[in-house]
Amino acid sequence: MTGATGNVGSEVVRALAAAGEPVRALVRKPDATPLPDGVHPVTGDLNRPESMTGALDGARAVFLIPGYENMPGLLAEARRAGVEHVVLLSGGSAGNNDMTNAVTRYMTASESAVRESGLPWTFLRPSAFMSNALRWLPQLRAGDQVRVPFPDARTASVDPYDLGAVAARALLTDEYRSEILWPTGPVAMPPAEQVAVLAEVLGRDLEFVGLTNEEARAEMLADMPAKYVDAFFDFYVNGSLDESIVRPTVREVTGREPRTFEQWARVHADEFR
Repeated sequence: MTGATGNVGSEVVRALAAAGEPVRALVRKPDATPLPDGVHPVTGDLNRPESMTGALDGARAVFLIPGYENMPGLLAEARRAGVEHVVLLSGGSAGNNDMTNAVTRYMTASESAVRESGLPWTFLRPSAFMSNALRWLPQLRAGDQVRVPFPDARTASVDPYDLGAVAARALLTDEYRSEILWPTGPVAMPPAEQVAVLAEVLGRDLEFVGLTNEEARAEMLADMPAKYVDAFFDFYVNGSLDESIVRPTVREVTGREPRTFEQWARVHADEFR
């Protein structure tokens, strides 16, 4: 398990552990990282494939997050170690093959490296994550105003819990090999509706403020490189990525309906307080 402590990876770990499967979680500090019972911490640097030998040896399958410096080398090490299946967390724009977009470029390059490795694969191209709402935490701690870029962008955001369940199913069976799965949430919502739901769950009178493109660019440039800011403007202003499409993937793979944003918000309410 790579990305084992992230919003998505931690849910994959929990789903596998709940299924009683032996899991190795790649972490930086094994002694300081809480993990579910039966999950074994391992260390390694994904940018240095030679450091991953111990973590990979004997592993049957790997959940892989994209964008490392030497993906071909990392996958060659996985193949040498006897890995039989790679489930790659990718993104919806990977199918565009637009190498001028920095996000699309690393997603596409990661998918290409997996395809060319010769290892059986499954790609996950989810919509935006509901957990992206956690980015509003600093604003909510400072007051009741939530300033959000791209206010007109509707996304069928997916709960990482559901994405984790889909990934676990792909890891535990051969059913989805050589398939691209598109997990989404149950409905497409603009950010104003997400803020309204969060206000009701938290019992707060929150004010939604949609940023102009100029305001959004200035605020985003304070936190991320310009190439990624340009990528998100390409997605949500130029419209190169449509995340409003609701797909049945979660239901088809897990046998249940995906969680709503309200359900996600209630589970994570304490994190906003």
